[in-house]
Amino acid sequence: MSDALPYLDLSDPAFSTRGPEIAEARAAAWCARTPYGLAVLRWHEVGRILRDRRFRQGSHNWPDTVGITGAFAEFWKSSVISQEGPPHRRMRDLAVPALSEAYVTGLIPVFEEIARDLCADLRQTERCEFQSAFSEPFAGQAITTLLGMERERWPEIAHDAAELGLAMGVRAPEFQDRFNAACIRLFSLADTLVTRVRRGEDKSSYVARLVVRFDETGGCSHDELLNVIVISIFGGVDTTRALLGLGLSLFIENPAQWQALRQDEGLIPAAIEEFIRARPTTTWATREATEDVELSGIRVEKGTVLHLLVHASARDPAICDQPAFDITAPRRKHFGFGGGAHHCIGHFVARTDIAAALAALRRSFVRVAYDGVPEWLPESGNTGPLSLPIVYEVQT
Repeated sequence: MSDALPYLDLSDPAFSTRGPEIAEARAAAWCARTPYGLAVLRWHEVGRILRDRRFRQGSHNWPDTVGITGAFAEFWKSSVISQEGPPHRRMRDLAVPALSEAYVTGLIPVFEEIARDLCADLRQTERCEFQSAFSEPFAGQAITTLLGMERERWPEIAHDAAELGLAMGVRAPEFQDRFNAACIRLFSLADTLVTRVRRGEDKSSYVARLVVRFDETGGCSHDELLNVIVISIFGGVDTTRALLGLGLSLFIENPAQWQALRQDEGLIPAAIEEFIRARPTTTWATREATEDVELSGIRVEKGTVLHLLVHASARDPAICDQPAFDITAPRRKHFGFGGGAHHCIGHFVARTDIAAALAALRRSFVRVAYDGVPEWLPESGNTGPLSLPIVYEVQT
C-alpha cells in the first residue's frame, strides 16, 4: 500500500462519504488510505473487486475494527453477510428461495395497504416527523408481514432493528449496551417464530418458508436458521426505514424531481435506484484481500480491508457526467446492494416495499419541504435520518 495515496478519515463522525474530499481523492487515485484500510472510489475498480475471487467479504471484522464485543459481535461474525464458503452457501441457500420473486410480489397488496393507511393519517395534518410518522411504522409493518406476526407488533420489531443499526456506524461503541440487548431480544423472537411454525400456527410466512427449506436441505444448524431470521429483520427494517428518509430528503432538496415523480408513477423504480446512488444508507460494501493482489498499479497486501464506496463509485465522472440527483437520467449500475456471491439477499424486498411506499406518498404530497433541521447519523458506515421534520401540502 502506497503512502502517496490520499488519506480519508472515515472514522470521524463529521466526515461525509459524499463530501468534497472524496471527489478530490478520487481524482488523484482509485483508492485512498483510511483508518479502516483502503477506500475504493472509482466505479471500474469497485466492479472488479466485487467479481474477483481473491477478495472475500470483509465485514466480518467490523466489530473488531470499531471495538465492540458481545451478542451483536458474535451474531455479526456468524451471519451470512460475514461468512464465506460452505457456511455462507448453507445460509444463503435457505434465504434466497424463501424470498423468491413470486413470493415477494404476492406481498405487494399488503405493502400498498400499509402505505395507504399511513398516508391517510398524514393527510389529517400538514406537518410531521417523517421517520416516526411514516418510515419506521412502514418498515416495521412490512417486516411483521414477512414474519407472519400481527401488524400491531411493529414497534418492538422496528425499535430493536433500529438499535442494531447503531452497531454499524463509526460511533458504535457508544451504543454497545443497547444493540447487544436488542440482539438478544431478536434471537429470542426468532426462536419463538420457528416454534410457531413447528406447531402449525404459521404455514405461509417467510419464516415458514425458511423452516420448510431448512428441513429439506438439512445442512444448517438451528443457530444458523435463527441467524438468517435476525439478519433479515435487521436488513429489512433498517434499509427501508433509512432509505425512505434519505430519498424524501433528496426530493425536498430537488423539488422539480418530486413533481416529475408525481406526474409519472413509472419513474418509481428509477427513483429508488437514484436514492442509492445519490444518498446510500449503506455507504460502502467491504472486501478483504485473501492474497497479495496487484490492482490498477497498486499492490494490495493480503489481509487488507477495502471499503467500496457506493456514492463515490456511482458518481465517478468516468461513468456519470451528470452528478445531480435526477430520476429521469440514464445511469450505469450502482453497487449499493454489493455484488458477487454476497449480493444482498433482500434487495428485491427492499425495492418492492419502497416502491409501494413511494406510490402512496406521491399521491398524497403535492409539495413537501423541511420543517426545521433534520438530524442525521454520521455519513460513514450505515447512515440515515434520526429525525426528519417536514411540512407538506396534501392532495385533495
